[in-house]
Amino acid sequence: MNVWAQRLQAQWYGGGALAASLRPLAWVYGLLLWIRSQLYRSGWLRTEELAVPVIVVGNWIVGGAGKTPTILALLKQLQALGIQVGVISRGYGRSEDAPRLVSQDSTAAQVGDEPLLIHLRSGAPVAVASDRVAAAKLLLQARPDLQLLLSDDGLQHLRLPRQLSVLLFDERGLGNGQLLPAGPLRQTASSHVAAHELVLYNAKRPSTALPGYLAHRSLAGAVSLAGWWRGEPARSDALAALRGRPVLATAGMAHPQRFFDMLSDAGLTIQAIPLADHFDFSSLPWQSTAYADMEDVLLTEKDAVKLLPARALKGSKTMRVWVVALDFSPEQAFQQALQTHVERLLRPANNLTPKNG
Repeated sequence: MNVWAQRLQAQWYGGGALAASLRPLAWVYGLLLWIRSQLYRSGWLRTEELAVPVIVVGNWIVGGAGKTPTILALLKQLQALGIQVGVISRGYGRSEDAPRLVSQDSTAAQVGDEPLLIHLRSGAPVAVASDRVAAAKLLLQARPDLQLLLSDDGLQHLRLPRQLSVLLFDERGLGNGQLLPAGPLRQTASSHVAAHELVLYNAKRPSTALPGYLAHRSLAGAVSLAGWWRGEPARSDALAALRGRPVLATAGMAHPQRFFDMLSDAGLTIQAIPLADHFDFSSLPWQSTAYADMEDVLLTEKDAVKLLPARALKGSKTMRVWVVALDFSPEQAFQQALQTHVERLLRPANNLTPKNG
């Protein structure tokens, strides 16, 4: 990210003349959003129909707000209820646009790092495409037994039907409340929660005035990169054993400082290496003489899917690579609300209830 982009993002959440100067462009963007919504309302543009209900998990602001851990938590709950559920995603950063099913043999370059992580962690069927409707149709063709689809993002993808939206917010809330590029909002913020929406705060406390639920996040532990690829669980004692000596920590995500802060709060002494979101690990960031004395490096699971153990050790036989897993749990009241919505959606008469753009 260049210095101007960093400065602008800082002003989105703290105020400043640069963001204020971009308000005319934000008004134009807002007008275009309004025109598009009216085209859908009038029928000039149409929302597609799918054979099963869709739950969209997304956020109003740019950047990550915790969609991947939220989808994994929802999958865990829905699978425990015996519901056959699949996931559709754009697959940000993939090398092609055509619809594709995600498999254990897929690479992050082919399907995107987050869809691959979701499939490996949950075992749920996943399809990716630049057009989420096309991804949904491919997935339903391959898995006609599916009863429900989760969409990784797509709140602004009005051609995609949705019967429920899970709106995610983190500590940033709505920022300065302005639309892009004067602020971080991808769509106009609403002052109320609709009947087909649930608000989930990936934060210690609500960050907007919207009524919603809280999610608890903590570090589940660590596991060696080779063990992670074998499917071994992260262990809290493995993470605790890294205390008392300096370790490297790296994260290719929208807000890597959140990961670094959690490690520090867990009592680790870290030297942070922040990376760009969706960093591809074509080079290893710890292969530098500056880190020659370091013996351990910690990664997120999102990074691990792009790094096979043999590559991680290339040129550094002494570096131990650890994957740190996140424990993300929405509060019980949210889980109950979600179950109530899903039970209603899966009643035969309600399977194709309103598609909300």
